[in-house]
Amino acid sequence: MAFSVPDTDTRVMNVTLDENLLTVELMDGRLISTPLAWYPRLLNATPAQRSNWEVCGAGQGIHWPDLDEDLSTEGMLRGLRSKASAQDLRV
Repeated sequence: MAFSVPDTDTRVMNVTLDENLLTVELMDGRLISTPLAWYPRLLNATPAQRSNWEVCGAGQGIHWPDLDEDLSTEGMLRGLRSKASAQDLRV
């Protein structure tokens, strides 16, 4: 029996955020959406801070320089949440 191997490319193409969701468009056309509540730094950020993101890690990650937040597509695909809590972010 032959098995086909999927042609996947999990590099980041685009990122969008709204009040509730972080959505990442991958190079292979898939969309990953996760609740923004999983990432307290992003949830508590201003719209300007959220929109200032850059691709990192050879295309496999997203970095928000204003927030010192990094997420990987692998982590999002695995359903990993941030380990930071809202209390951790209080000054």
